[in-house]
Amino acid sequence: MTTLPRIDAFTDEMIEIRHDIHAHPEIGFEEQRTSGIVADYLRRLGLEVHTGIGGTGVIGIVDGQHGPGKTLGLRADMDALPMDEETGLSFASLNPGRFHGCGHDGHTTMLLGAARYLAETRDFAGRVVLIFQPAEEGLGGARRMIAEGLFTRFPCDEIYALHNAPYLGHGQIRVMSGKAMAGAEFFDITIRGRGSHGAQPNNARDPIVVATQLSQAIQSIVSRNADPLDAAVVSITQLHSGSAYNVIPQSATLSGTIRTFDDNVAALIHGRIRELAEGLAVAFGVEIEVDIRNIFSVLDNDPVQTDALAAAARDIVGETNVADLERPAMGSEDFADMLKVVPGSYCWVGHAGDVPVHNPAFVLDDGILPVGASLLARVAERRLNELAD
Repeated sequence: MTTLPRIDAFTDEMIEIRHDIHAHPEIGFEEQRTSGIVADYLRRLGLEVHTGIGGTGVIGIVDGQHGPGKTLGLRADMDALPMDEETGLSFASLNPGRFHGCGHDGHTTMLLGAARYLAETRDFAGRVVLIFQPAEEGLGGARRMIAEGLFTRFPCDEIYALHNAPYLGHGQIRVMSGKAMAGAEFFDITIRGRGSHGAQPNNARDPIVVATQLSQAIQSIVSRNADPLDAAVVSITQLHSGSAYNVIPQSATLSGTIRTFDDNVAALIHGRIRELAEGLAVAFGVEIEVDIRNIFSVLDNDPVQTDALAAAARDIVGETNVADLERPAMGSEDFADMLKVVPGSYCWVGHAGDVPVHNPAFVLDDGILPVGASLLARVAERRLNELAD
């Protein structure tokens, strides 16, 4: 493994920054402290800095020393998850109900490390746009940045991002051309029936009975309506109703997520959920309201940029540590929305963790920081110089 020596020299600084961000996690659109740390660090590097894009987003600009050329974007997410931490780390979260359980503190730090390297060397032609994005965890941070002029104010010819991967070995990097992560919708279904005393169900129109039947019916969509060759997931993740042992409640709600790689499959699932809800509403004499919201687009990596990212990865971790991802992931990532505007690629970088992301005991290995920073820096200078030639 040949991480960039200049980055290795300030790895201790990166660890300190990451531990500080980790101890003070902030969820989507609340990243005031984190964005302040990012903006101050970029200013100390002498970079042009823009704040407030997408609420708490931060942009840094690095111009190369070899003249004009193309513009390449590097993106990192900054937000934490709304959950408690159970790691026992000395720098564990000081904010109850807030935890960097997906490693975005590490992603932010890696991009800051790449920013320092690029600011100090500027060994490329053209420009690098450093994009520190808020609210990746299902709140639409990428879409908001784009809507507020991210790529009109800071046009990019290509864009790259990465994610830590505790299921890979330390320093292993996986890339994938084409559709690599699923698109996702969240849904809420509200059932309004008629409440009554628990001893008199004949006077009720029980929303819990309807909710359980609807939940079971929805599970049949993938197995009985979708083409078996089209990957799809529909998961009911919440069911809320009632407040007492002896009261049949007035209403119930179901919530969940849909994951697909094809808009037509998603549309089929949307339609069937609504049809099932309408049928059960008539059958049980209740009202059912269905709200389905698209949250993540399908992440579609461009082949050209994926090859470029793989080449840069081989420079950093060696030929044997870089490979194609075996199959697409059902997880989602809102970098996908940036890829719909600008061609680019997204990869996964392994580390020595053994607990999955979004788990309260997840620990990001600090040893990944120079790897990720080196990869981001290398793909920027390598690709911009290739495009200039």
